[in-house]
Amino acid sequence: MSGVSRIKEFPLPDLGEGLTEGEILKWLVKVGDTIELNQPIVEVETAKAAVEIPAKWAGKVQAIFHEEGTTVEVGVPIIAIDTDPSAPPPSTDAEAPAEAPARTPVLVGYGPRSGAATRRPRKSANGTPTAAPATERSEPPVAPSPVVEAPAAPERPLVLAKPPVRKLARDLGVDLATLTGTGPQGSITREDVEQASTPARPAPVTVGGEQRVPVKGVRKLTADNMVASAFTAPHVTEFLTVDVTRAVKALDRLRTLPDWRDVRVSPLLLVAKAVLVAIRRHPMVNSTWAGDEIIVKPYVNLGIAAATERGLVVPNIKDAGQLSLRELAEALTGLVQTAKAGKTSPADMSGGTFTITNVGVFGVDTGTPILPPGEAAILAFGAIREMPWVHKGKIKVRQVTTLGLSFDHRIIDGELGSKFLRDVGTFLSDPEAALLAWT
Repeated sequence: MSGVSRIKEFPLPDLGEGLTEGEILKWLVKVGDTIELNQPIVEVETAKAAVEIPAKWAGKVQAIFHEEGTTVEVGVPIIAIDTDPSAPPPSTDAEAPAEAPARTPVLVGYGPRSGAATRRPRKSANGTPTAAPATERSEPPVAPSPVVEAPAAPERPLVLAKPPVRKLARDLGVDLATLTGTGPQGSITREDVEQASTPARPAPVTVGGEQRVPVKGVRKLTADNMVASAFTAPHVTEFLTVDVTRAVKALDRLRTLPDWRDVRVSPLLLVAKAVLVAIRRHPMVNSTWAGDEIIVKPYVNLGIAAATERGLVVPNIKDAGQLSLRELAEALTGLVQTAKAGKTSPADMSGGTFTITNVGVFGVDTGTPILPPGEAAILAFGAIREMPWVHKGKIKVRQVTTLGLSFDHRIIDGELGSKFLRDVGTFLSDPEAALLAWT
């Protein structure tokens, strides 16, 4: 292999959904590092999410073209890799092979890169500069780092953590040995892992006492989508206050079952199940407006709005209607944890058909949510509070919540929206009876 052709440039790939640029958040390698095929080399934030990009080739990092914090267009080289670092450096006096036509990389959906391929001049035998064969790019050689013998690795300390917490740490790339546990006897908890994996929010720029926060990435996409949705789909919002005392007791019983001891169970689980059952009874709610037709989806990709350090994201559980209650609980837990850690992929946020926004976790009673683009309805789930309620003819203290359903009035009329919301409320009033009667 020649010393020229072995140097490969890796352009920023199209990360999906027609994205055209990304911001380099963090380099995971440095010049001189030896890397393996598919090893994560850089973390990039797009308008969808922050993702780690793997290496396309194994070898040694020869050059990094862009610093952290730089926004790079798709198709622009970000790193150069020497794919045969063990080979001797090429001789500048060797005869050059016949020149081949320069090739311009073509990125699917964007066409060829503009500009001619870069060529590096070389000297002929008599010292006259001549054109070298076309290459993707060439950088001056980088002196290798001095070799320092690594000290013997110390023994890893004993870490106290339950198996589900260890699995979460592996999924989020968190080293448990670096954490200080806040659980019993210093054990590591889920919260410890989630906090360690959450990226720090960048500090805003202060000018004349005013804070200037750049609008980019996830926040920019959210703003664009919300404006487009608010002024495209005619929104209607209805509200329903529900006694969920029986639902809360059902969750308490569920937590005591042996098979559910390691599963996170929250009221959101029953709200999600209520939505899935109600959609089965009213399929038109799970549809999208396509101009000349309404497309009713045979599957439910259930979106859960999640507040993260980078802004609001709405990942979804694919085909959620086919999951058991236990599978749904695990999917919800994984979805929320991944979103909080900033690891949600663009694929996980595309294709949603119905969304739930849990504003109750912030102590809010309900709201009038805006539809995600392409969806016909979204449900706001408010805080559960102890309130005086007429129960069996007497005023008693009951657990009460308020639901808010926003829907696209082009698709869902008042009757359909009201029946759907009523069925969600009926399920939450007595989930065990609803499961027996409706499923």
